[in-house]
Amino acid sequence: MPSWPGGPCPSCGEDMPENLIRCISCRTILNSDLEPDSIEVPSFFELQELACMIELSPRGYFIQCPDCQRELRINGKYIGQTVSCKHCEGRFQFEPEKEKLVIDSFYADCPHCKKELRVGHRYLGEKVACKFCGGKIQLVKKVGQASDH
Repeated sequence: MPSWPGGPCPSCGEDMPENLIRCISCRTILNSDLEPDSIEVPSFFELQELACMIELSPRGYFIQCPDCQRELRINGKYIGQTVSCKHCEGRFQFEPEKEKLVIDSFYADCPHCKKELRVGHRYLGEKVACKFCGGKIQLVKKVGQASDH
């Protein structure tokens, strides 16, 4: 049985690549040796993990001030810059990857419901669900560059 050589579909005239069984546009069988009942088309269903799992990057961090140990909320756009504590006015270089900074958690917006999530640092790299809508999220390490609220 020869395969479809490619060319215009006999029904709709749309140009189809070679080795197809059905026309992409009108679903007509392209090979004249085949009959509709001789082709078993499997049912399509989306894999749940792929359909709903969305990667989410931190938008910013909750860290402890290196001077007064009080909690600070710092947007990811300030990584690599010198920032100052709003409590003690101590200045420090904001680099979350440095070992001297204590990262309590990070924040990001749920891609499903758009509500802000506060997520513990230990969940980076994990697959979790949004506490508001139950949407599936995979937390990744790179920080998003969205602006702070």
